[in-house]
Amino acid sequence: MEITERELNRAGLSRQLLLAREPLTVPDGVRRVVALQAQHPASPYLALWNRLVGFDPAELDEAFARRSVVRATLMRITLHAVLAEDYEVFRGAMQPTLYSSRLGYRFAAAGLTPADAEALVPELLAFADRPRSMAEMRAWVEERLGSEKAGGGWWGLKAYAPLHHAPSGPPWSFGTRSFFVAAGKAPAPTGRTADPETLRTLILRYLAGFGPASVADVAQFATVRRAAVREALRALTGAVVEFQGPGGVTLFDLPDASRPPSDTPAPPRLMAMWDSILLAYADRSRVIPPAYRPAVIRNNGDVLPTLLVDGYVAGVWRPVDAGIEATAFHPLSPTTWDALAAEAESLTALLADRDPAPYSRYNHWWTKLPDAEVRVLPTRP
Repeated sequence: MEITERELNRAGLSRQLLLAREPLTVPDGVRRVVALQAQHPASPYLALWNRLVGFDPAELDEAFARRSVVRATLMRITLHAVLAEDYEVFRGAMQPTLYSSRLGYRFAAAGLTPADAEALVPELLAFADRPRSMAEMRAWVEERLGSEKAGGGWWGLKAYAPLHHAPSGPPWSFGTRSFFVAAGKAPAPTGRTADPETLRTLILRYLAGFGPASVADVAQFATVRRAAVREALRALTGAVVEFQGPGGVTLFDLPDASRPPSDTPAPPRLMAMWDSILLAYADRSRVIPPAYRPAVIRNNGDVLPTLLVDGYVAGVWRPVDAGIEATAFHPLSPTTWDALAAEAESLTALLADRDPAPYSRYNHWWTKLPDAEVRVLPTRP
């Protein structure tokens, strides 16, 4: 079976609830989209605002407070918000990556070995049986390893140990000061291997939320070796179907997953920084036109808040005093501008109750944008 680039785009938008907002609870919404990029505390809120009918930020506050949705280091070694029940499986699938990436480099340079980590983790989790500040956690590590090894030791342990970020207060549940708490049911990590079943489960969840996808796409999302992904997919024969994508690339998907026609309308959206749909694929041209990628994804990894028009990135946005400043990289129709203005009105209302300028620290990137049409989208009086 063949599938076109535009059909891939529509499939991804459908799975990510971006063809139409849906009337789901916060946990059900998080389940559907698999994982919300959460490097910035505001981003999970904006991601769900884009996807759920009548999204109430207080519902996500409550989910974080009750730890039914948790914020933790997961895919791509970055912060994500996921269902608590998914955390253990996702983390298990990433065990080899966490082992190699966090018990080497600075951890090893401090004179520490993986065996040191295995010995420390159970005690660290016992200490973090209640929320502990970054300073408390580092002091605990320093007490056991000494000041010279504490920096590298904590750098490795804070991602390697199964820790959640604990809510620390408004406006977005998590603030600039990080607090940590032991993950509930997640076992202490052991070694460099993973239970193959966890990777197979992660792949099925990924395909449900982002498919169809290639081996490279899955590996990019999960930060898992491609060889391991291929082996897991072979074990899933019968549970997945194959497509031939653009350029003859083999793509995998769930048999009954949504794959809308290429002409399915895609409404404009104001996407959060680091939104998962921009980062979940090795081939990001599925959503980001290659010419726009350098402007949207900066060299240091910052991914700007984007305008999504007809399913593709068409520019960027930021809050300003008068509303939402939208920068379009190509001409947009009056109808599209009107639809973006309606989105801006809703977004401004959401931000006003929380933080009117959540991404202001990234405003320096706007001086480096290409020439483009800029409009301030005002709200109604």
